[in-house]
Amino acid sequence: MSTEDTDEGDPRRAIELLWGVSERPRRGPKPKLTTLDVVRAAVSLADADDIEAVTIRRVAELLGVSAMSLYTYVPGRAELVDLMIDHVHGELDAPEPGLVWRAALTAVAEAQWQLFHRHPWLLQVTTSRSPLGPHSFAKYENELRAVEGIGLDDVEMDAVVSLITGLVRTTARSSVDNARLVRTTGLTDAQWWERAAPVLAGIPTAGAAHHPISSRVGTAAGEAHNAAENPGYTFRFGLARLLDGIEALVSERQQ
Repeated sequence: MSTEDTDEGDPRRAIELLWGVSERPRRGPKPKLTTLDVVRAAVSLADADDIEAVTIRRVAELLGVSAMSLYTYVPGRAELVDLMIDHVHGELDAPEPGLVWRAALTAVAEAQWQLFHRHPWLLQVTTSRSPLGPHSFAKYENELRAVEGIGLDDVEMDAVVSLITGLVRTTARSSVDNARLVRTTGLTDAQWWERAAPVLAGIPTAGAAHHPISSRVGTAAGEAHNAAENPGYTFRFGLARLLDGIEALVSERQQ
């Protein structure tokens, strides 16, 4: 899965579009489309064919307009990708009011896990410079609100959010990659292993005698997951351990 940066466009122009404050022409015919129409079309293309499929030409074809006319709504592809990311961030609801911090962070993480699986192309864009749009702001606000007032300072709150979202992104990427492998090869993990195991069995140095720990652990994990790995299990196991660590830190400070 290839990746691309989201910081190649004009940040000023992107922010104006994200917040709907860009100037619109007062004269001339009424536009046939809206910027939101363009963004939705681009998201549908990315959902179907990955982010690389999203070009000004392809989006224009999907909307039945010329590529040149699309520049009326977005100045370029980089700004369009920013708009796409912020748009799908709008699918993330805030955790239910009244949840304790641990349940609230779990809800945040689970919602993002599902978002990555609805829109796998999100995993193909780097977000170190996250789109500065309203939905992305709301996403960060909701993440921070989950740990507001539990005993962490502001820098620690930001670090907790980064740890949680980083775990979700990493494990979701493994999950999406595994699903893609099954589609492209036509083999499940179990079927792939059925083909590989007999070959390995005929190689003495590849057996348990030479690799006793990995053989034991790999066999146990493979039997438990019926696969080489289970990203969903790793996500929830890792999330629980991160939350345990945060809870220990908070409890220690309260003593």
